[in-house]
Amino acid sequence: MIEETRNLMRRAGVRPDGTGDKHFLVDERVLDRIVVYAPDLSDGHVLEVGGGVGNLTQRLVERYDRVTVVELDRELARFLNEEFGDAVDVVQGDAVDIPLPEFDVSVSNLPYSASSPVLFRLLPRAKPLVVTVQKEFADRVVAEPGEDDYGRLSVTAGRYAEPEILETVPPSAFAPPPEVESAVVRFVPHDDVRGDGFFDDVVRAVFTQRRKTLRNALRNTTHMTGIEEEKVYEVPEELLSKRPGKMTPEEFERVADALREAGDG
Repeated sequence: MIEETRNLMRRAGVRPDGTGDKHFLVDERVLDRIVVYAPDLSDGHVLEVGGGVGNLTQRLVERYDRVTVVELDRELARFLNEEFGDAVDVVQGDAVDIPLPEFDVSVSNLPYSASSPVLFRLLPRAKPLVVTVQKEFADRVVAEPGEDDYGRLSVTAGRYAEPEILETVPPSAFAPPPEVESAVVRFVPHDDVRGDGFFDDVVRAVFTQRRKTLRNALRNTTHMTGIEEEKVYEVPEELLSKRPGKMTPEEFERVADALREAGDG
């Protein structure tokens, strides 16, 4: 453990005992690289989810004009406020459901248990993201249609951004060490797409029926999407006969567009 993080943990009163979802990234070299992976927007606003003891936060403060940190743990949020003062806006709460501010880039070591719901909130903002997550989770993010790991997360990531695994992080880089490898993932947003609740609802619904054809998946999930069953047949037949696990994000976009047009008609 590097001395910097040891001192931060001591001042924060943190004793990493392996309980709960707290695994603090302490490898200075990895922390330095994570910040460099993000866009150099010196006058930009960076959002960090899960500030912990602030060792990544400190690096963000040195690079960005404005830093907002969302921290669930009340005591850690208090510590971050005391440690950084006016240099950081600390929001104590759960990033899964509290209102999130507008931001230019987000850089975070995401809590493993919250990685999925947090990313589903961040991706539709269409901003650059750099996150550290479980390696297994990262593999799902970058999975291709037809692969076992391909699912709702893969489609959503591919719809809003170009995701890339930049490096694998060993358990020894954390205190306490988790039982699994982690990975740093960068999301470069597509220029022409923003948040679309209807698209997200359709993808979420049909992946509850991923082994069925899209036709049957849509028909079986009208209670989730609000789509009238007869509108399903406005989707082109070559898409209705496919299975969700083999469809590209672009094909899902065509499905959502067809259902929108049918609903407006």
